[in-house]
Amino acid sequence: MGIIQNLLRDIPIPRMVKVRQKFDAPVVADYRETLRQEIAKPSVSSKITPGMRIAVAVGSRGLAELPGIVRVTVEELKKYGARPFIVPSMGSHGGATPQGQVDVLANLGVTEESAGCPIISSMDVVEVGRLPNGLAVLIDRHAYEADGIVMIARVKAHTAYHGSCESGLAKMLTIGLGKQRGADSCHAYSFKYMCEFVVEMAKIKLKQCNILFGVATVENAYDQIALIEAVPAEKLIERDQELLPFAKASMARLILSKMDVLIVEQIGKDISGDGMDPNITGRYPTPYASGGPDISKLVVLDLTERTHGNANGMGPADFTTRKLLNKVDYEITYANALTSAICEPIRIPMVLDNDREAIMAAIKTCYALDLTKARVVRIKDTLHMGEIYISEAMLAEAAQHPQIEVCGEPEPMQFDDAGNLLGSK
Repeated sequence: MGIIQNLLRDIPIPRMVKVRQKFDAPVVADYRETLRQEIAKPSVSSKITPGMRIAVAVGSRGLAELPGIVRVTVEELKKYGARPFIVPSMGSHGGATPQGQVDVLANLGVTEESAGCPIISSMDVVEVGRLPNGLAVLIDRHAYEADGIVMIARVKAHTAYHGSCESGLAKMLTIGLGKQRGADSCHAYSFKYMCEFVVEMAKIKLKQCNILFGVATVENAYDQIALIEAVPAEKLIERDQELLPFAKASMARLILSKMDVLIVEQIGKDISGDGMDPNITGRYPTPYASGGPDISKLVVLDLTERTHGNANGMGPADFTTRKLLNKVDYEITYANALTSAICEPIRIPMVLDNDREAIMAAIKTCYALDLTKARVVRIKDTLHMGEIYISEAMLAEAAQHPQIEVCGEPEPMQFDDAGNLLGSK
């Protein structure tokens, strides 16, 4: 028995029980038809004229129904006689390479075949202005040279700063369409100034570029479309700000918010820009955002396949596994950190040989007075928060909560011969 195994051998792993968290969750019954009606609004459709080459900006986030939203948008543009093409709009993601960004879209289900139009990917940008402090305002060259630009974005809480305009249409315009150099420019003075820079850079692009409209979505706590809306360019920033409170109110959360250990089975860029959403975990990479649960120790077990080795987000964890570390593509991961000018999300936590050891290490160090009664929560990732597992010590509290349904009896965590969780992911 090795030193680590000897130190952990008497650490109890609690029995866990599946529970269902219940959230108010409005949902759009037919997002395709709703989107068609939204684009048909005179304030939107009047901007589309026959023969226009229109760049459709599609990002790297795992939006609900993204391939379908892109397809309908392209179809509607064609219906009005336009010639749409897709521009990957994801700042530095995909390793900040043209093919890497095409690959990110493909992993989200967006291809030329699925969309029904070409994808033109480049990292070339055009400078369209400067902020008073000298920072360049940059936009994808192919989008700039098109006759019009349409953006698709989800409005949601940002993971590193809070303000009147966080993740959404303005951020897609400023950072997504800015490619690596534009994202780098906006991040230059840290997240302390991001809220201001995102809006001011977006305003310049709205004046200097032919932005037509944005397709905005808000998702409910179950990763479903709660709202989808076509927003004309002149209302883009205002509507982005108006939708943010609704988006925050629609978010999932950990209802039982005090715990000794949180186990996150997987993180990835397809889950959150930070790999796992700090608004869920309470572990923020900057001092410019706060809130969320009270967690003593955080364990991250693995990367998603769709993140392609981008381990941005492992930094806030206290413990991780060797299998996760073996999947890290450091070039892609570091490109993300260097562009955002923040290194905390890519720091390496304590690495244990397998899931069992990582969980036991977290329990050992969680400061609970009685480790046999540790409050432990296990989630798949921060996008899927409907069904989660809680430890036996939390069962009585859960059973009395009106938003929680207990779905079974406490059972031991099951591990394979290699010490990895069974039934995970």
